[in-house]
Amino acid sequence: MMTKEENDELTQVGPGTPMGDVLRHYWYPVCFTRELDEFPVMQTRLLGENWAVFKTGDGGYGIVDERCPHRGASLVYGIVEDDGLRCGYHGWKFDTAGECVEILAEPDSSPKFRAGCSVRSGEAQALGGLVWAYVGDGPAPELPRYEAYVMEGIRDVGHATIPCNWLQIMENSVDPYHVEALHGNYFEFIAEQQGTPMPESFGGNKHEKVAFDPFEHGIIKRRLLVGQDEESDDWKIGHPLVFPYCMWVGGNGVFQMQIRVPVDDTHTRVMFYTVHAPEGIPTPEGDRCIDYEFEWIDENGKYIVDYIEGQDIMAWVTQGLVADRVNEKITKSDVGVIACRRMFKEAIEAVRNGQDPIAVVREPHDSIKLPLERSKFGRGAQFATDWVNDGSMRYSPIADELKQLHLDAAAARDDLAPS
Repeated sequence: MMTKEENDELTQVGPGTPMGDVLRHYWYPVCFTRELDEFPVMQTRLLGENWAVFKTGDGGYGIVDERCPHRGASLVYGIVEDDGLRCGYHGWKFDTAGECVEILAEPDSSPKFRAGCSVRSGEAQALGGLVWAYVGDGPAPELPRYEAYVMEGIRDVGHATIPCNWLQIMENSVDPYHVEALHGNYFEFIAEQQGTPMPESFGGNKHEKVAFDPFEHGIIKRRLLVGQDEESDDWKIGHPLVFPYCMWVGGNGVFQMQIRVPVDDTHTRVMFYTVHAPEGIPTPEGDRCIDYEFEWIDENGKYIVDYIEGQDIMAWVTQGLVADRVNEKITKSDVGVIACRRMFKEAIEAVRNGQDPIAVVREPHDSIKLPLERSKFGRGAQFATDWVNDGSMRYSPIADELKQLHLDAAAARDDLAPS
């Protein structure tokens, strides 16, 4: 339980708020590279503010405040040139740093005058099929090159913007008991009602104990299931909440970074960024990144709960636009949620003291490999095929191809039986 003021401090993301100050220390995916290849400027909303993100004619990326400082027209409707973005209304031109470099109606305007006409800007880069933006104060940290974004394989990215605060999604990342309830008991109930098979990988996962270990990129979540020993991947390795807005899960050839971008206080852009790289068969040629919007609510306004991520979204969104933590009843099983809140409070305090919060990367690097169990729930390769069949990947334009890819890999290893 916490006070309303404490809840507001943890959930509000706008400029000048304590959590907003923390979150502006990180890079966020704001669109797909494909989108700016198709049309070179678009709007994005991030941390409660509207931005224009664009790709210049020379291949660079930029992100600036959507409002032109001249008369407030939207730069989303600007003209992209080789080295910047020109407002479509009166032709003021801005470079990727937001500097006003030309005023069309006043070509002889002085550099001093133009310096006072700059537009607020961030930094933007491409990585792993996504365009990433940093909109905090300088100097910008390094864009973390987590394994998901640089490894070889087919990238399959399901996405949607959902109406709830990002923090209640992140708390779910350190709540292992929901797996046996929501993805086990509830999934079985829905399967019975619909007359469809229950995925074996998500049934009967009773927890004996759980653990949450802080590390340099967040919190490692570990679990010991009934019938496992402490040498099992689920306990010995686990998988991490990647601070402040991701979770890294998967194994056996299907790896997923679950991304939860804070759009504003009451909306979150959810991405299931999945890399298919099964062992036992050659990696398909080409570095494809397929993106698609998955369904989470039907034409009658009811949540779609017959797949894993849809069940999660139902649980996140039905808590309300911002979860009521004042009247909640916390128990011992919520130890991971408490650890998560503690880490965010520590990050707020660090920023107040002029320090970087956890997981801000300042050193150049080629790749960051995070801990990850490879045999989820002891199910081996069968877990991967279940996940492809029963997760958001079923909405992918290449769903059948992905299923066959994992089935071929499983057949090559001849280990479909539970390990």
